[in-house]
Amino acid sequence: MLDLNTATAADLDGIDALKGHGFEIVRYREERGRFTSLRQLDEVPGLSGKTDGVAAALTVSDP
Repeated sequence: MLDLNTATAADLDGIDALKGHGFEIVRYREERGRFTSLRQLDEVPGLSGKTDGVAAALTVSDP
């Protein structure tokens, strides 16, 4: 299981639902700070409504 707050773009691209969006996710995290929930992935450009099923592969660590 990957931590959304520490995973690299390549790690995130390895998840089918996120393939090709790893760079955007990391950029969002760097610009806005750590994720506090998986639901925030819907705020990443290009991912709104496309993140079903990622909870099986991702977790969000406490800061």
